[in-house]
Amino acid sequence: MAEIVLATLNARYSHASLGLRYLHANLAELQDRAEIVEFVIGARTESIAETILSREPRLLGLGVYIWNVEETTRLVALLKRLAPELRIVLGGPEVSHEVNEQAICRMADHVITGTAEHEFAELCRQTLAWKAGQAPRPLTHVISGGRLEPADVTMPYSLYDDRDIAHRNLYVEASRGCPYRCEFCLSALDRTAVPFPLEPLLDELAILYKRGARRFRFVDRTFNLKIDTSLAILSFFLERIEAHPDDPCFAHFELVPDHLPERLREILPRFPAGSLQFEIGIQSWNTEVQALISRRQNNAKAEENLRWLREHTSANLHVDLIAGLPGETMASFGAGFDRLVALNPQEIQVGILKRLRGAPISRHTEAFDLRFNPSPPYNVVATRDIPFSGMQRLARFARYWELIGNSGRFSARLPELLGPQPFNRFMAFSDWIYARTDSTWRFSPERLAQLIDTWLISSSEIEFHHGTPQEPLHRRRQDSDSGHPAPGVAARRAG
Repeated sequence: MAEIVLATLNARYSHASLGLRYLHANLAELQDRAEIVEFVIGARTESIAETILSREPRLLGLGVYIWNVEETTRLVALLKRLAPELRIVLGGPEVSHEVNEQAICRMADHVITGTAEHEFAELCRQTLAWKAGQAPRPLTHVISGGRLEPADVTMPYSLYDDRDIAHRNLYVEASRGCPYRCEFCLSALDRTAVPFPLEPLLDELAILYKRGARRFRFVDRTFNLKIDTSLAILSFFLERIEAHPDDPCFAHFELVPDHLPERLREILPRFPAGSLQFEIGIQSWNTEVQALISRRQNNAKAEENLRWLREHTSANLHVDLIAGLPGETMASFGAGFDRLVALNPQEIQVGILKRLRGAPISRHTEAFDLRFNPSPPYNVVATRDIPFSGMQRLARFARYWELIGNSGRFSARLPELLGPQPFNRFMAFSDWIYARTDSTWRFSPERLAQLIDTWLISSSEIEFHHGTPQEPLHRRRQDSDSGHPAPGVAARRAG
């Protein structure tokens, strides 16, 4: 039994909720009266409700995100039918803005917007005291989160249990927030990145490592901005990797693309393959689009840094582009894709612009005729420059690219599949495969290989929908791909 239950629906089992653990860790004297219960999207709502109610909680805290808001809304509605006396508290980015417009917020007893560690703990104290007849009932429906003071926040990493360490990615943060103003992102509202005390963080990492943790994912938006901190954390991992080369360790970081000082360049080549992954957001190479969305990015430096990382390190590069930004045309997005392919990252994440609640991107809606899906994930479905049909093609392009370009299974075929104009050719292939199969799902690797080969043979008959058609391919590849994973965009350069 637990008087306080903290719950959320994660996108995958491998994801362990850092937010719930922060809330639990900062409950102070109430920690022993609380329990974390995690679920995965797709689970039956009735089963989730049964598990929660079996704990007989007085208060339920739910983490609400863009990927789980629909299912969590159904859960709250069911719980209010089954246990109307249960106090339900919502938190998370999806309910931190436009609160009055959301059914889930109207059904809940309380909504905490923004940072919630201390506010949730105080609400729990008031609620449990009220239940015991020792205090008046908490009346405030919407509670504004306070300013984060890292020195006053208890780190949550001891709450990762042995199963988390054995089977899941462990999420860590060295700083919270972002100093940039990119309007598609909720972090544009942060104004600054607030660092956590470094030495206590390193101590927590050491404890996790000693317990057997080997997969760490840092959620910092700008890991490489404060170089002293970056180097200290990288050195922490490198020392252990070099001391135990037969005991691999993996760390994921998000980098600012145009900031790679010499001190980072000195340490990064020392990491072996499979130990580092960098998520790098280019988002758009179009300088006019960058200006519109308040994104400061030195494209020349970003390009040089990506090239250097690819040629001089073994880090896996996962680089993001966003389709559908205001002012971005099909042609300019395609040119940006080609520019990125030429830099040879292992993965290119082609994302579709989403209207995150509270993000400043909404200010462009009228001027650029941005049409967003009213349902999660609120993806843009048409713009002034790209009609609905074009956005549909881009969405399919993104899906097929994930299956083929990023999977690592088709690296030998990719150079011929992409040719000298990668975007045009892969878009033509994407249009062809959809016309042939009427599907973007449930393709086995063998089926995809057959489709690629068929298209390569018949590609001289493909009429491209935009851009300059490629020279026809008269020759089928003589070599075949192995079934072993390989880098996604192109074969890794020797050395």
